[in-house]
Amino acid sequence: MTTKRFQAVRDALKSLFPGEPLGHLASRLNTLAAMISGIVGSKSTNLPSIAGKVPGGSRKQGAKPESRVKRFERWLRNKAVDRETFFLPFAEALLLSLCHVPLVLVIDGSIVGRGCMTLMISVVYKQRALPIVWTVAKRRKGHFPEKIHIELMSKVQQLVPPGARIVVLGDGEFDGVDLQALVNQCQWEYVLRTSKTTTLNWEGEEFRFDDVVDHVKPGDLFDVPNVLFTKRKYGPVLAITWWRIDCKEPIHLVSNMTSAQDACSYYRRRFKIETLFSDQKSRGFHLNKSHLSDPTRLSRLMIATCLAYFWMIYLGAHAMGSGWNKIIHRTDRCDLSLFQLGLRLLDHFLNEELPIPVAFTLASGG
Repeated sequence: MTTKRFQAVRDALKSLFPGEPLGHLASRLNTLAAMISGIVGSKSTNLPSIAGKVPGGSRKQGAKPESRVKRFERWLRNKAVDRETFFLPFAEALLLSLCHVPLVLVIDGSIVGRGCMTLMISVVYKQRALPIVWTVAKRRKGHFPEKIHIELMSKVQQLVPPGARIVVLGDGEFDGVDLQALVNQCQWEYVLRTSKTTTLNWEGEEFRFDDVVDHVKPGDLFDVPNVLFTKRKYGPVLAITWWRIDCKEPIHLVSNMTSAQDACSYYRRRFKIETLFSDQKSRGFHLNKSHLSDPTRLSRLMIATCLAYFWMIYLGAHAMGSGWNKIIHRTDRCDLSLFQLGLRLLDHFLNEELPIPVAFTLASGG
């Protein structure tokens, strides 16, 4: 089963490269395919666990798992392994496959490995956030500076298909004026959460979001258009105080949209989105438990992890679209996420010796 899974992944990876990969490129692609296959097979990002789920990777097969671990370690150390070659072509193809509807981008951070954090921009597909670009830094907590937000968003700008409608969502860490300016420059839309103490200026009068809190109640939506944002007086922007009926207190948003209802409709999706990390906490790949502490190596490991995630989401969507979910799960409803459904469908195909579909793109919708 490990050989069949590996071969299917390897062939899918090669399909996005012009011609037959040769030499070092072919060798590195083979290692990447082995890592993706092993990550999915072991449901882990721990290198010894991955090594046990690749062709010839078990002691029973007469192999030395230690040699495969060393192979993976060399790949993670190799400066020639970069996202531009081994990930961005797949991210670009993914965005192209989804751009027939508005592309919703989410910027978010999380802990990875040992003592590291990643900042990531993902595209939303059926309430799942699929990573497009990221950075990893040595830190246990805290926020990334706005300079890094802008660098990542600039990279996404280079990947987005021309003419695509883009909506950027972010929590309170990502309401910086310079980031808003960049998104505006790209002619994209954004809805960003901000602090209740943020200073606003409307027709020459300064106020803060918390000045209006006493005037709203659960279920209310209060908005002020043509506001200047913060002491830097950036704008005009749309300022929104929104008290969801199911929340204990209102949230405050800043947007370049013209409609507060539209802005809240998009931001409502933010509450339902499962990121790469939250989707995998209990039964996923456990990237937070990889035991790696070097940011550069963690970033390379994320190439394999993110492609494995793309594949499982593709299989989950395939299961729902083709009716496999009723065969491998239940006929009356589906209680599994697309990610878990994808893992289950792969196991079914392997057990039944059926052809394994592998793809890193998706059909529009969601």
